[in-house]
Amino acid sequence: MKKKQVKNLSFGHALYLKKLKRETITVWSLRFTLLGAFLVLWEMLANASIIDPFITSSPSRIIKTIANLFYEYNLIYHIGVTLSETVIGFIITALIGTIVALILWWSETLRRVLEPYIVVLNSLPKIALGPMIIIWFGSGSKAIIFMTVLIGVIVAIITMMNGFLSTDDNKVTLLKSMGANKFQILTKLVIPGNLPTFISMLKISVGMAWIGSIMGEYLVSRAGLGYLIVYGGQVFKLDLVMASTIILCLLATVMYALVVLLEKIIIKHKN
Repeated sequence: MKKKQVKNLSFGHALYLKKLKRETITVWSLRFTLLGAFLVLWEMLANASIIDPFITSSPSRIIKTIANLFYEYNLIYHIGVTLSETVIGFIITALIGTIVALILWWSETLRRVLEPYIVVLNSLPKIALGPMIIIWFGSGSKAIIFMTVLIGVIVAIITMMNGFLSTDDNKVTLLKSMGANKFQILTKLVIPGNLPTFISMLKISVGMAWIGSIMGEYLVSRAGLGYLIVYGGQVFKLDLVMASTIILCLLATVMYALVVLLEKIIIKHKN
């Protein structure tokens, strides 16, 4: 009887996995179909002059521009500059956000003192600090990395702190009743229980890091994709602006996909 139940469960699980696979294929097919239809419609409207290709560009012009960037503007170099600034800022943001959140969880008094300042800093328009950042760090990559961290670190702190504070009080009480000290509660319950929160923070920080690095390049850069966008806008080469923006979207997607892959590895390791 037990063997029959196992077989039935296995067959039902196989059907579920098959259904899940079909749904995944359907979703991805619809995604690519929607993207393809949008690109074809964009190209047709531009070629028919229904929309002005000088203002909106077109997929074919963007492809040609990207090809020209490899030869005329050393595209790989510009990608490398922006990518390095973004990744460094992203890593620093994640580390600072997690460490500060842990400190604030550990000390309720410190959290109550600093929480209003964190809220104020989060609402501060960071671009207003641009001139000061240039004075502090100069016009190189340091200023751009600092801007990247500044844009994302408060959000990272708030996300992680809320996750730590939302730890189940019943579980905390149980560990205390068993004689666990605060460090043991932190390492055995709070940190392991907030791995999903950490992954969510990383996903948010990916977007914030790209916003920060491009914003920094708008202000001070002499290289990078943000520089190409600014330059293209200044000389009215809107194909260059669109091409650089498309490349940014692709890089951000790849970076986000790596975070999702990390999430799957962590889940697999936990199971």
